[in-house]
Amino acid sequence: MKITETRASSSLTSHFRFGILALTCLVTPDRILADPTPGVLEHTNRLAREKSPYLLQHAHNPVDWYPWGEEAFAKARRENKPIFLSVGYSTCHWCHVMAHESFESEEVAAIMNREFVNIKVDREERPDVDRVYMTFVQATTGGGGWPMSVWLTPDLKPFVGGTYFPPEDRYGQPGFKKVLERIAAAWKQDHEKIAGQGTKIIEALREAQTVKSSAAEKIDPKILDAAYEQFSGSFDVRDGGFGSAPKFPRPVTLNFLSRFYARDPSSESGKHALEMNLFTLRKMAAGGMHDHLGGGFHRYSVDRYWHVPHFEKMLYDQAQLAVAYLDAFQITQDRQFESVAHDVLDYVARDMTSKEGGFFSAEDADSLFEHGKPGHGEGVFYAWTKKEIDAALGNAAEVFDFHYGVQSHGNAPEGSDPQDEFRGKNVLIERHTIAEAAQHFRKSEDAVHDLLKQSREKLFVIRSKRPRPHLDDKIIAAWNGLMISAYARAAQVLDEPRYLESARQAASFVRAHLWDESKKTLYRSYRGGRSDVEGFADDYAFVIQGLLDLYGASFEIEWLKFAIELQETQDRLFFDEKSGGYFSTSGKDKNVVLRMKDDNDSAEPAASSVAVLNLLRLAQIRGEKQWQERAEKTIGAFHPTLSRFPSAMPQMLVALDFSSSKPRQIVIAGKKDAPETKALLAEVHRHFLPKTIILLADDADGQNYLVEKVEAIRAISMVDGKPAAYVCENFTCKAPVTDSNQLAELLAQ
Repeated sequence: MKITETRASSSLTSHFRFGILALTCLVTPDRILADPTPGVLEHTNRLAREKSPYLLQHAHNPVDWYPWGEEAFAKARRENKPIFLSVGYSTCHWCHVMAHESFESEEVAAIMNREFVNIKVDREERPDVDRVYMTFVQATTGGGGWPMSVWLTPDLKPFVGGTYFPPEDRYGQPGFKKVLERIAAAWKQDHEKIAGQGTKIIEALREAQTVKSSAAEKIDPKILDAAYEQFSGSFDVRDGGFGSAPKFPRPVTLNFLSRFYARDPSSESGKHALEMNLFTLRKMAAGGMHDHLGGGFHRYSVDRYWHVPHFEKMLYDQAQLAVAYLDAFQITQDRQFESVAHDVLDYVARDMTSKEGGFFSAEDADSLFEHGKPGHGEGVFYAWTKKEIDAALGNAAEVFDFHYGVQSHGNAPEGSDPQDEFRGKNVLIERHTIAEAAQHFRKSEDAVHDLLKQSREKLFVIRSKRPRPHLDDKIIAAWNGLMISAYARAAQVLDEPRYLESARQAASFVRAHLWDESKKTLYRSYRGGRSDVEGFADDYAFVIQGLLDLYGASFEIEWLKFAIELQETQDRLFFDEKSGGYFSTSGKDKNVVLRMKDDNDSAEPAASSVAVLNLLRLAQIRGEKQWQERAEKTIGAFHPTLSRFPSAMPQMLVALDFSSSKPRQIVIAGKKDAPETKALLAEVHRHFLPKTIILLADDADGQNYLVEKVEAIRAISMVDGKPAAYVCENFTCKAPVTDSNQLAELLAQ
């Protein structure tokens, strides 16, 4: 089972707790050995017509799967059968396990086909469907994850839920066949009672979603201090991160800590916030969760040491972690953080970018043991025996083994490998620093650095000949938005033109393939063509953020105009005019039984959290008071969550910090390609300025567009023919400077 890294929705769990049918099944321990035999191809079901890689993985199950849609719903109503809803995604390890154990079984499929209408959903394609039923599962079982298994009435109301089910009774949990038979019998015995309970459950969920917020009440910035205290209380001083195993990166937490530090860098709490942030980033970079050969980060660590990961690689993790390392580099100028950011971005450019410029969704945790043979397992592509490494590296192996903790019996820590999947295998982790290795082997640090680099390159070539994990080549609008932000920020901080080009190409892909100009509609995903699923609030919010960051890196006005167009559509489709905040869905699809607002910044930030910061930035750039008011109303809408459990929404707290500060701008007057302009911009980008927007007054179309709404920009011009920097508060500017050293002094103030 894939573990979720967050608690259930705070407003939900505080508002009610269901009593649930005795049928409700508990989740199982996290790592269970599965039969890796692949499915046969003698069956074909309706999923064969879909584009989703996850649905296509189940197209040849003997289960009579339906995609989410009216055909399945009508069948359930017509035959008065309950619906079995299975939700997962294509790179989910435990989704594969349940598929192989149960969905490929003729015996299990016979029960499913006889008693239920069976629907398969890709949570990445339909996060709206996933969100509703995951809320139900979390509320009724206290946990959640994928694969998610939920039984629904014919009118789509949930009455039993869980996650992974073993095929037979195991660990005190009933097997999947037994669960199916019990639910089928209960439905036949008293389906009206079950349907009534489903209605009550939905009513309770809907009531929890409409808890009155204190939108008019001003949120006290002291909430930021309360969140800091919560993170400080759960900080792992030995290994970094927050809490114990399993350990998730949760970049939104790192975003908050870096900005909490920037509020008052000299305070003890500010210093400690930065220390927690940097220590966690260093530990993650050294850990096995970091792919030391190919770059990028795996999903999470099953242990507290960041050592043995759940091996899937998600695009949204790469995007957000790259930004976290870029922030750390700006703050510290420590080259280690720069190196890790390069590592992540270069991995995505090499392995997760389409030829048209869009970014793919994920790489699987599992892969084949050998080409042409059916057996597969988790982490097979990434793990090594000592014998393999020593044979590949020869005399260099001793230093490599010392640095990366390679052992003859394998190096998985106790408790992280209960099924002996990594017995005799090594997951590379920086066990000793380069300085320690240099001292141990009496070599210079430069010599050790070069030797390790050469060794990694050799092993990377060898590893590339292994069967690769499955690539989910679906291109998701929201995650592309996050990745555009990462490349745009990297272009600024690292002064790397190829990163700017990656951001630009991805933005062009989104505009060309996922945006319908005639309908003013963004679509969710693309794979061999655009999907029919219209975008959700997070698609709009994340893409807008990416476009604003791309404008800030390129000063190409087209991206700002596109961001504004998307913001207008997002406001029209998703904004709650009455209470503030953004609904996750537009409400058009009446088959989604709840219209929800995310109140948790999790592996991905909530749409409302990102939207607030977008609105605040746009309000300054375009002088639109309405956007400022919407931002403030949205923050107020989440007052119940922020006041009770502020660390649930660290990205919203970033927006709160921004909104409670004086609007600050840096305007550079000059042609963007002029060396003097570039020098001034380079100085700006050297500083961590999270609450400052940067604009270019170039005496051309870009400046003319800005002047339409902010008249003060008209007066900003070069000084004595030289590019100049203006440091401003609410466009009241200090005397301009033309020298980067003078600018550095101003920014230091």
